[in-house]
Amino acid sequence: MALATGSDPAPFTAADYAARMRRAARAAEEAGLDALLIAPGPDLLWLTGYRPVETERLTLLVLRAGREPVLVVPTLEAPDAAASAGAGALTLRDWTDGQDPYEAAGSLLAPAGRFGISDNAWAMHLLGLHRRHPEARHLALGEALPMLRAVKDAAELERLAAAGAAADAAFEEIRALPFAGRREKEVAADLDTLLRRHGHSQVDFTIVGSGPNGANPHHEAGERVIERGDMVVLDFGGLKHGYGSDTTRTVHVGEPTEEERRVHDLVRQAQEAGFRAVRPGAACQDVDRAAREVIDAAGYGEYFIHRTGHGIGVTTHEPPYMIEGEEQPLVPGMCFSVEPGIYLPGRFGVRIEDIVTVTEDGGRRLNRTEREMVLVE
Repeated sequence: MALATGSDPAPFTAADYAARMRRAARAAEEAGLDALLIAPGPDLLWLTGYRPVETERLTLLVLRAGREPVLVVPTLEAPDAAASAGAGALTLRDWTDGQDPYEAAGSLLAPAGRFGISDNAWAMHLLGLHRRHPEARHLALGEALPMLRAVKDAAELERLAAAGAAADAAFEEIRALPFAGRREKEVAADLDTLLRRHGHSQVDFTIVGSGPNGANPHHEAGERVIERGDMVVLDFGGLKHGYGSDTTRTVHVGEPTEEERRVHDLVRQAQEAGFRAVRPGAACQDVDRAAREVIDAAGYGEYFIHRTGHGIGVTTHEPPYMIEGEEQPLVPGMCFSVEPGIYLPGRFGVRIEDIVTVTEDGGRRLNRTEREMVLVE
């Protein structure tokens, strides 16, 4: 389902964005919310195609069931908002410096309403809205509608598959380059270059954790010189065509020890178990449980120190989350990582990660590179 090499997807249209806004407004109504208040960031981009410069000036999309969407914008930014792909599906309400932007937004809202607001909204804007309507109640959108962007349509899945294929191509090239004698940050720079060469417009992270640094899941690639005998965790991703990639493979420089092989194979088995647990109707926590059970049974449970997965879409981390206690059922079109790991402090770490989408009868990996241990020089 990935895009053909060198091809670009058709852009989303005003009709696409209008459908998303209607869907979001209906979901808000069903959740007992009077409106959604969408600040600049991934939610606004997904709903309207508009990515404004984030400044202290208020920009806010107001979505209400049965009412036309309204985007409150500073006057000096109104031309850019009007030129965005989704502008034809909404009304612009601009305000100028010296006016009260919270009056412009607040006049659209019930004084004692219950509103979902973007998780990344600035506190100063939330407080400004609260001053306008002190009786109103505001809920974080991630709490009120956590699954708003979770189920992807065919066009979104196509973009995610293309991003995953590009990340795979970057891995196939990086594994052929030398590791021993080079600094972690040099390998990370190579990964950045390769992701961009394969079509990424944005690189969000290039984790290179060698030897004992691999036991830190979010290690920042640094000055350590990679040595023969090192296990090296490579976790990298970003955005291509506006949608995310995120994959992890753990390679070994030269021949591994028996223990290193055993731990790597254990993580591979856990990752496979997590993937096999993906099916419509299963709970998110079932994926975590399946992967964790394999590692727990082998006596390494205390060294698996993070959730098994996270959603991905217009950002590289978003709901749903594969973690104990998350009972949200899986639905075809959901996309998320399956990435168990074992981290032995002061020694080495292993993580294996694929992006998986839920299908009608199970799951499909969007990363296809080898999950067996890869030896590098």
